[in-house]
Amino acid sequence: MSAWNESLDAAGILDPQLRSDYDAQRRLVSRGRRTAYLAARLLLPRPSLPHVVAATAVMHHGDNLLDSGPEAQRFAAWASWEQQVRKGLDAGASDDPLVRTLVHSAAAHPRLREAVESYLCTATADLDFNGFATEADYQAYLDAYSLPAFMLVAVLLGPETDSAPFRAACRTLIDGSQRLDFVNDLAEDLREGRIGISAQALERHAVTLEDLTKGREPAGLGELVNHQVAAARASLEAARELPALTTAPGRVLLTALVDIELLTAKAVLARGPRLLHGSASPSPVAALRVLISARRRK
Repeated sequence: MSAWNESLDAAGILDPQLRSDYDAQRRLVSRGRRTAYLAARLLLPRPSLPHVVAATAVMHHGDNLLDSGPEAQRFAAWASWEQQVRKGLDAGASDDPLVRTLVHSAAAHPRLREAVESYLCTATADLDFNGFATEADYQAYLDAYSLPAFMLVAVLLGPETDSAPFRAACRTLIDGSQRLDFVNDLAEDLREGRIGISAQALERHAVTLEDLTKGREPAGLGELVNHQVAAARASLEAARELPALTTAPGRVLLTALVDIELLTAKAVLARGPRLLHGSASPSPVAALRVLISARRRK
């Protein structure tokens, strides 16, 4: 029997249709977030894994809906999806495989439903996102979208009751991770007509959006990347306090995820202005070394 099937058994997910639904989400997550999925599979207790996969799949699917296609199409797709999720949670049933897994996991972990409600109420902030004028705009986006999305998974790893210090540490982590994503995804975001580095930061380093859009590498681009990565790393280092605020099953996983994000930051810094032509990834060997070390501490 595979480790995944053993996880479904350990979580009490025995109905064949529901097992198939969870397996579909596992495939989605393993393709889109390979390193995070491998970390969860190696480091989480088996009963927890299917629920973390389901929550991650919701976050991943939501990202795709909010980011893909013309604006009108994205608004319509999100509205339809939000209605499906709310209807499924209220009825305890759904025709959609992803919603069925969410309904089941929310029943097993009631705090997940609270996180979903918060996420649905604020996720449209990403639909309205066309870039940031200032650092304050970026911070507002974190509160409106990035943090509620991350909390879908974090509530399954955190303390049993609400904890202000835990949520604050989650915000510190997602600040570092989101800022790093925005600088690392510079080339992809430019193709989509919006970037996550504020106009204020661009101006500080004498970089214009026109330069970036046309593929030019202004003299200040390297300094801009260095500044953004330094800010991201500072938040990620500060987020090392998060595992101590977490229940045992999630502690090792969150430590490993912070370490992998810091490896990514190192790769992004090394790529520098070349990010204008494509993103950077950490060495697979280094990432695997982090996971193996974490598993030994499990």
